[in-house]
Amino acid sequence: MSDITLIINGIRTTVPADTTILDAARRAGVKIPTLCYHPDQEVKANCRVCVVEVEGQKNLLPSCATLVSEGMVVKTTTARVMEARRTILELILAHHPQDCLHCVRSGICELQELAASYDVRGNRFLQEERNLPLDFSSPAMVRDPNKCLLCGRCVEVCSSVQTVHALGFAHRGFETRVVPSLERDLSESPCVMCGQCIHACPVGAISENEQIDDFFAAAVDLEKTMVVQIAPSVRLAMAEELSNPTGELGMPQLINGLRKLGFDYVLSTNFSADLTIMEEGHELLERLREGRDLPMVTSCCPAWVNFLEVFYPDQLGNLSTCKSPQQMFGALVKTYWADKMGIDPARIFSVSIMPCTAKKYEALRPEMADSSFPDVDLVLTTRELARLFRMTGVDPLKLEGSDFDSWMGEYTGAAVIFGASGGVMEAALRTVYEKVTGHDSLEIDFNEVRGMQGIKEAQVDLDGTVVKVAVAHSLGNARRLMEQVKNGESPYHFIEVMACPGGCVGGGGQPLTHTNQKRAERVAAIYSEEQGLDVRKSHDNSEIKALYEEFLYQPLGEKGHDLLHTKYSQKSKGI
Repeated sequence: MSDITLIINGIRTTVPADTTILDAARRAGVKIPTLCYHPDQEVKANCRVCVVEVEGQKNLLPSCATLVSEGMVVKTTTARVMEARRTILELILAHHPQDCLHCVRSGICELQELAASYDVRGNRFLQEERNLPLDFSSPAMVRDPNKCLLCGRCVEVCSSVQTVHALGFAHRGFETRVVPSLERDLSESPCVMCGQCIHACPVGAISENEQIDDFFAAAVDLEKTMVVQIAPSVRLAMAEELSNPTGELGMPQLINGLRKLGFDYVLSTNFSADLTIMEEGHELLERLREGRDLPMVTSCCPAWVNFLEVFYPDQLGNLSTCKSPQQMFGALVKTYWADKMGIDPARIFSVSIMPCTAKKYEALRPEMADSSFPDVDLVLTTRELARLFRMTGVDPLKLEGSDFDSWMGEYTGAAVIFGASGGVMEAALRTVYEKVTGHDSLEIDFNEVRGMQGIKEAQVDLDGTVVKVAVAHSLGNARRLMEQVKNGESPYHFIEVMACPGGCVGGGGQPLTHTNQKRAERVAAIYSEEQGLDVRKSHDNSEIKALYEEFLYQPLGEKGHDLLHTKYSQKSKGI
């Protein structure tokens, strides 16, 4: 394809012919504001904030939707352009709530940032808010339709990327709104609570169901023993929330930060990730041996489980019966760990820190109380934990390190990579290979299942039996694989699915992410951390060995079946 040379603000730049003015400007180091534009989505040109002046054109043109042409002369900061942008912002703000001090996105709001950049402090237009009711129906997310800009970013990620179609446009003109299916509450839609709409939204129209008040209520109760588990990808992203590069926060510092918040015991979800591999790996071997319910599909991701229940209920038999690491951990904390520590399980308040909004719902599922108590009492996202640190003045970056508490704190490299798409598959293959062949694998890195490709494939030879596997991240890719399973055309024996792009590192509860490039950086940081660990296979975890010797006795045993496994059923909607 031929290149095009144009001039932007006096800067001569050469770009491919299919480049938009917006992309060309960014290559030339010229910043053009955007609002409805998203680098990983189709161009919408709804908001017109990105308009520019092109020599020879009467009207201002949206830079996100206008392709460059040879000799084009573009001006991005003329008086006419600046006045147009300010007017657009004023019109948007005339219908937007002025409650920035109370908004969950205050300080990280794209509209707020633009208003400040363009010095929009008054408004020539009459303030006319919609006064629509907020939607608190979902245990994972809250919708505030009054703040919606109609940019369409949430609709696209829900429909095109996740193929859930829980959100869409309704009505016309001033009455246009983004609404859940049939204009009902979010809980009555097919929403799977993955939270990708939160990342897509430029303002605070949709956010996690914040439960910081619930944490404080439990923390001040002296009768409660506060126990916390922390997922592997939280540490990496927490550094970003604390204005550090991805991964530049040591786990020992984060552990000490959690202690400063009032937790009595700090344990690791990675421990139960290793346990998940033991149970899930043996489940896969059993299914291969018996030739039933193949391909087996992972069950670690609650948004994916919700998706399967709603859209592919006839394939629920393919789903692993294993609970997620969060729920396995919760069940053991109130049985095995409580007994070892001599603590009444009725006093334990079990909190998990997760990168995921769907985990909030998972903890409330009736299937998740096999210890005679709720496995997990409260789920806080990475963002909520960051708010707690800011509220309390605790800065983990300035703290000395601290170790996880005894029992259920040890983990291996296999558990660390759970946070990346392909990590569960790779961890399982490491253990399954050794269990079948009886000897160590010389090469335990399964690079074929790594990376940001939507669907990845690999195969492994288990003493003459070739096992074909696939990995999918984002639910649109998962749907492609499940259509094969539904039609009896799947060539695979084992499939890993993560609902969010990049895996848990891109979860709905992570620091707000505008590009898949940022998710890729987090994935790279996970594998970098894992490479530095001495023990990298789940079955080599000494605390896991002790758990089986003292309590579970064997993978897929009776006690493990009661506490660590479950089953799901068809739903007509997300809850």
